[in-house]
Amino acid sequence: MSKVIFNNKNAVFFQSLKLAIDKYFQEKELKKTGNWKLYSKTIILIAAAIALYLTAVSFSLPIITTILIGSVLGFLSACIGFNVMHDANHGSYSSKNWVNDTLGLTLNALGGNSFIWRHKHNIIHHTYPNVDGVDDDIAKTPFIRMCSSQQWVPMHRIQHLYTPVLYAISSMIWILFQDFEKYFKRKVHTTDLQKMKTKDHLVFWISKLLYLFFYIALPILLTGWQQWLVFFLSLHIGLGFTLAIVFQLAHVVEETEFTFAPLNETTVIENEWAIHQLKTTSNFSPNNKVISWFAGGLNYQVEHHLFPRISHIHYPALSKIVKEKCEEFNVPYNSIPSLNRAVKSHFRFIKSLGKKPLAV
Repeated sequence: MSKVIFNNKNAVFFQSLKLAIDKYFQEKELKKTGNWKLYSKTIILIAAAIALYLTAVSFSLPIITTILIGSVLGFLSACIGFNVMHDANHGSYSSKNWVNDTLGLTLNALGGNSFIWRHKHNIIHHTYPNVDGVDDDIAKTPFIRMCSSQQWVPMHRIQHLYTPVLYAISSMIWILFQDFEKYFKRKVHTTDLQKMKTKDHLVFWISKLLYLFFYIALPILLTGWQQWLVFFLSLHIGLGFTLAIVFQLAHVVEETEFTFAPLNETTVIENEWAIHQLKTTSNFSPNNKVISWFAGGLNYQVEHHLFPRISHIHYPALSKIVKEKCEEFNVPYNSIPSLNRAVKSHFRFIKSLGKKPLAV
C-alpha cells in the first residue's frame, strides 16, 4: 500500500482555528452535534421517502409517473444520505453513540454498508482527500481520468460527454458490485479493510438480502417486472447522479489540488493535515439555503473536512471563522459561489484531463 505523511511539525494554523471554533461553541453554549433542525429534516426526508416507496410498489402506475416517483425517491435517498447517514456515521448527529449507530444504518437501508463506508470515507477519504493512489473516491478506473497523475487513454477525449451517464449508474455499481468487491477482497482501494466482527458480517448480509427483497423481489411481485424495472432504474439515476455531483463539486474542480502517492512508497506532503484539506476541497453555493438544506451542509465541504465530527447544521456559522483564519494565515479557502459555476468548473476540469498529455 501507499504511505502518506503530513508535515505537522509546525501545525499552528489548525491549532489556532480549533481554539476559535471551540470558543464559538462555548460562548454560544451549543453542542457540536445536531439539534431540532437536523431532527426535523430526518423526519421529513424519511417520511417522504417511505411514502414514495409505498406508492411505487402499491399501485399500477403510468410510465411517466413511475419515472417521476423513482427519480424523486432517488434524490430524497441521496438527501437522507447527506443529512442523516453522513452525520450519524461521523458521530456528529447525536452525543449518544447508539443513536449514531442506529441512524448510520440508514445507509444499509438504501443498499450500502455503513461499516465499509466508514472505513472508506471517515478514515481514508477524510485523511487523504485527492491523494491519487490512496483516496478511493478518485480511484483510477478505465473510464474516468480524475487527475493528471492517472493514465490517459484515447476514450478520455470525450469523458466530459459520457461521465453524466456513469454518474447516473454509479449507485447501482456501488451497491451491487463495489461493496461486495471490498467485502471479499478485504480492501478499500490500496488499504486493508478493518477487521469485521461477527455482527458486522451479519449486518452486511442481512441488509443486502433485505435490499434485494424490498427493492427488487417485492416490487416485481406487486407491480410486475416492467414497472419495477422503470422504477428501479429511475431511482438509481436520481440517487447516483445526485451523490456523484455533490461529491465531485467538492473535490474534483479546477480550484482544488491533487497529489500522487506511488504504491509501496512513502509520500511526504509538505503541509500540515489541515492545509492539505483546504487545498483539496471546495465549497459550492454556500449562501444558498435550499441547497444547504437538501445537501446536508456538504456544500460547506471545507468546514466538513476540517471538523467532520461537528454536525453540518453549524457549518454556515463556522464558515465565517474558518475564512477569517485562512486570511490570517494566508492559506487558501476555496469557495465557488453558485451551483452553476461549480458544475461548469467540474466539467471544464474533466474535459481538460481528457486531452492527450504531451508525454503520452
